[in-house]
Amino acid sequence: MNDEDYMRYALDLALGVSAQTSPNPPVGAVVVKDGAIVGIGAHLKAGEAHAEVHALEMAGDKAQGATIYVTLEPCSHHGRTPPCADLIVDKGIERAVIAVADPNEKVAGQGIKKLRNANVNVDIGVLGQEAEEVNAIFFHYTKTKTPFVTVKSAVSLDGKTATVTGDSEWITGDEARLDVHHYRHKHDAILVGVNTVIADNPKLTSRLPNGGRNPIRIILDTNLRTPLDANVMTDNEAPTWIFTGGNVTEQEKASFLEMPQVEIIQLEEEQVDINTVLGTLGERKVMSVFVEGGSDVNGSFLKKQRINQLIMYMAPKLIGGKDAPTSFAGEGFQQISEILGLTIKQVAMIGEDIKVIAEPGKEVSDVYRNN
Repeated sequence: MNDEDYMRYALDLALGVSAQTSPNPPVGAVVVKDGAIVGIGAHLKAGEAHAEVHALEMAGDKAQGATIYVTLEPCSHHGRTPPCADLIVDKGIERAVIAVADPNEKVAGQGIKKLRNANVNVDIGVLGQEAEEVNAIFFHYTKTKTPFVTVKSAVSLDGKTATVTGDSEWITGDEARLDVHHYRHKHDAILVGVNTVIADNPKLTSRLPNGGRNPIRIILDTNLRTPLDANVMTDNEAPTWIFTGGNVTEQEKASFLEMPQVEIIQLEEEQVDINTVLGTLGERKVMSVFVEGGSDVNGSFLKKQRINQLIMYMAPKLIGGKDAPTSFAGEGFQQISEILGLTIKQVAMIGEDIKVIAEPGKEVSDVYRNN
């Protein structure tokens, strides 16, 4: 096995815990001595031991003179856990292979510097692109202080999300709907508009066969029309945060404030604004948002160009009808030169449906336009 093989194993370990480490990044580590793996580890949960700690504890005395493979630069500061860079030095590691540097300003090359100052041989960039993809949410949040936004939609082959009467149950098959629950499990929050709550009374929970993490439920509700008996208000399965406009009165909020799982977040502007919502969520350490709203909510994210990933499920069905809804409503763009260009990252069959994953081009994803 070579460096890439060991690093790929470390990345697999990181992927296995990618849904449970927020607000920390998922990290994997592998310790190798004389061509044999002697220690492995992953960071399991924020506040608990990092991947390097688990791997080095497993390696024990065999860590002396060994090589450690880590998917992200080891931390160099005292946080909720001691610095991993110091531990690597103390254990006598001879060589550290790091996939990618940590953009966190508390680390940002300092972990690498510590290792090199202690005469540990450091190589950086092995499977670096793959490591960046594993940590896409963490990297985006660290750089922008706002959540990574995934917009999901399910459509017929002619691009409809429902019939002209609004009937949409179900466009896609069981396999696609189960796949959606995996994404809910992996995101910190799930977001819809109030119209979706009124029309569908969804639970917005992660219902996986072996259980899953329920995301925070975000409702965009300018005029506070969310029904008090809606599932998201009464089931106590997860916190529900309702964003309202500045004109909502204290009297209108009173009944909502009596519900322990519900929080009203009132914005200063009259109309709930996507940029303000994302900024507020970032301040609250929400690193990722899964948008399952209707066409109006999706259109708002598109207009603001605040989409980091699009997941589209396409069913082999034709609905037709010029007035049947599509995934994105709103004003749209006036010129082709203004539209959001996407790069197709993956196309796969999910049961009888087609799943497409796409991401914005760099000119949009690297520079967010607050228009």
